[in-house]
Amino acid sequence: MEKRNLGKLGIDVSLLGFGCMRFPTTKEGKIDEAEAEKMLDYAISKGVNYIDTAYPYHNGESEPFVGKVLKKYPRDSFYLATKLPVWAVNTLEDVDRIFEEQLERLQTDHVDFYLMHAMNRGSWEKMVSIGCVEHLEKKKAAGQIKYLGFSFHDGYEAFEEILNYRDWDFAQIQLNYMDTEEQAGMKGYELAAEKNIPLVIMEPVKGGSLAAFADDIMDKYHALDPEASAASFALRFVGTLPNILTVLSGMSTMEQVEDNLRTFTDFKPLSDKEQEVIRDVVALLRSRVQNGCTGCRYCMPCPAGVNIPGCFGAWNTYHMYQNYNVVRWKWEQEIGETQQAKNCIQCGKCEKACPQHLSIREDLKKAQADLDKKEMIL
Repeated sequence: MEKRNLGKLGIDVSLLGFGCMRFPTTKEGKIDEAEAEKMLDYAISKGVNYIDTAYPYHNGESEPFVGKVLKKYPRDSFYLATKLPVWAVNTLEDVDRIFEEQLERLQTDHVDFYLMHAMNRGSWEKMVSIGCVEHLEKKKAAGQIKYLGFSFHDGYEAFEEILNYRDWDFAQIQLNYMDTEEQAGMKGYELAAEKNIPLVIMEPVKGGSLAAFADDIMDKYHALDPEASAASFALRFVGTLPNILTVLSGMSTMEQVEDNLRTFTDFKPLSDKEQEVIRDVVALLRSRVQNGCTGCRYCMPCPAGVNIPGCFGAWNTYHMYQNYNVVRWKWEQEIGETQQAKNCIQCGKCEKACPQHLSIREDLKKAQADLDKKEMIL
């Protein structure tokens, strides 16, 4: 198993980290504990030593389950990561209460990697105002936290502000070959590298979007290596970057564990040829975009309540990955019945405001029709 020793940490961390938010589940939606334990045990036996969970994962079941499984291993044989749910924090008393609950759930007296969870500009300002960072630093000084960091979901400017606030031990960002200009992106990666702050990577396979493609893309990857999975190229893309401490994979099956272990055992950075093929894949995926909506929101608010940029975002993503499951949650839950394209009343107000001069009313009809099919185009 490839190991990384970065920044001022002075420890060897497996380049593959086990993300504990997508364990296999039973019909009732609970963690399939027997299968999930086998997966964790097998990964650990092959050298995975970074285990990442969080307070809300699996409706609060992940931390207690992970704590139970890891209890059978020597405490110094793995690095345990969990996160403070900042949305549930209003006072420093909340920080203490939640942290103590997490230690109890995880059956440990300390957390190796502790993160302020899913930081954005708003939550960051709130945490600064209550003195949360300084409070967590006291827990670090007391040995209850070994390494202090944050995970991030916002734009680059907010990332820069947070990263520059203190000398963080590490940070966690979303990064994959399709999202190099999203959220912190490659610009955020470069800033962290410049500051010698190692990064933990989440969503390297973009929630599974980069794990299965139609033949036109798979043929490109198979020409490089007929035995390699599409997911392995996505994982190697981020693993090739030198300032990556570990790459988290939320594994749901033993097959995924085995495939990821093959990728990170005798790890091979991407060659120039492989990088070129990935650039070709990115260009092909982006060529499937159906319209040029930039999400500027000049069309909003819609008098009928339609989430116009949201609808176009789901529609374009659906065609890029040719897989309805990639957008199911966004379309059915985040946008939902009341904000879907079908509610358009054809007033035309949006088209008058659109700087891209899109045929919004006609495209909304197409988007609704395509997404209603709920098909895999693969």
